[in-house]
Amino acid sequence: MIEHISLADGLKISRVLTGLWQIADMERDGNVLDPVATAKCMKPYVESGFTTFDMADHYGSSEVIAGTFKEINPSVPLQLLTKWVPTPGPVSKDDVRNAVLLALKRMQSERIDLMQFHAWSYADPRWLDCLFWLQELKSEGLIHHLGLTNFDTAHLRIVLKSGIKVVTNQVCYSLLDQRASGQMTALCQKENVNLLAFGTVAGGFLTERWMGQPEPKHDKLATWSEMKYKRFIEAAGGWKKFQGLLTVLHEVAKEHAVPISLVASKFILDQPAVGGVILGSRLGRSEHIGENARLFSFSLSSKSNDAIRAALNNFDAIPGDCGDEYRKPPFLTASGDLSHHVRKFPAPYPTKEQHGKVKALSGTVWEDVAGFSRAVRSENRILVSGTTATHGSHAIGGNDPAAQAHFIIDKIEGAIQSLGGALEDVVRTRIFIRNINDWEVIARVHGERFKDIQPANTMLRADLIGEEYLVEMEAEAEISRQ
Repeated sequence: MIEHISLADGLKISRVLTGLWQIADMERDGNVLDPVATAKCMKPYVESGFTTFDMADHYGSSEVIAGTFKEINPSVPLQLLTKWVPTPGPVSKDDVRNAVLLALKRMQSERIDLMQFHAWSYADPRWLDCLFWLQELKSEGLIHHLGLTNFDTAHLRIVLKSGIKVVTNQVCYSLLDQRASGQMTALCQKENVNLLAFGTVAGGFLTERWMGQPEPKHDKLATWSEMKYKRFIEAAGGWKKFQGLLTVLHEVAKEHAVPISLVASKFILDQPAVGGVILGSRLGRSEHIGENARLFSFSLSSKSNDAIRAALNNFDAIPGDCGDEYRKPPFLTASGDLSHHVRKFPAPYPTKEQHGKVKALSGTVWEDVAGFSRAVRSENRILVSGTTATHGSHAIGGNDPAAQAHFIIDKIEGAIQSLGGALEDVVRTRIFIRNINDWEVIARVHGERFKDIQPANTMLRADLIGEEYLVEMEAEAEISRQ
């Protein structure tokens, strides 16, 4: 019996979701799949109890195929989850609405069961605009529930504390990649957010096929998934350590009379805060319906869990937090960079040259009223004004000092980027806090974001202007490179 779980009111999904990202891989030669013929390949999944499909606007024609299946089988219970991944740069309210309407048209639906949002750069605050506008469309009934994809812990916190209701965060989570097991899991448990884990079989590497095999070259790998997860293996410590894990998994798999892939997915499915695991399908070419159903036929013993955890202790930690592989080096993507995802990252804020200096302007009314800029560059020096957790008409982070502090540093980073610098160029920060009891929480955020930069810093208690602001921060940067 396939297990199902209720993620939120009116949204009950199968705990094994069928991922359709490989539709894009199957169509990368330019030949679009026949939607009717491919849609028919979804029926065996649904009949077996796998009623939930995960898609995205950039997964080839996956939304069209799912919509075709829904049209052919209107009475079949089905949960269609999709994502919107906007191109970096300017975005309007109409852009957001049009993206949702396009997904609805493709999926032949009146309401999206779960719309998951991805942000490429947190330094560009327009990602928050997108989420606030998506929440408005949810209120209109075009979206049932909102989720996130590839968000790190700090920015999931910002979203939740800013009053944006999300029920899921879809992240890479596997035996090779344990980033989600720490702070992310703790926050999700506290805030009742479910993790949807992808990558649990590492693009097919966590299978018997690779046991005892020589390390493959990147140019010999067949699919984008293999190219991607080979990079994860390298980041986690390399092929030799990976072979050691496969040996342990092989013994556990024999004990439970199941394939290695099921052991790998079962371990993640059993972790706290995990609502479901997403297993990819190459519809019509490579399907594992019967095998995936066996995930619910066994339980890992304490002995098995201990053996797996011991093997994981041999690995290096994947750098950063969830989703960092799409935002900073090392880029653990199929190509090893972002070239097949985005072309460029426009400056977060507009700039203006005047009197031999360059100004970055956020557009707030107070810049005109009080006569200041978000930041100013003079030669190789950048000075960032006192910055609070505000964006347009929104107070960001609610009454959570950590969320406010993280967003402030994002704004500072965006201002510096707009003037040709980077956060690594910061040489001085000053922090002003309203409540002295918040000092350690805010200091730890500063420590997390500046741990490898370590600028000169001063923290002061101050009566901040605006009751909603718990912290204000300013920064100075010097650009040594040209």
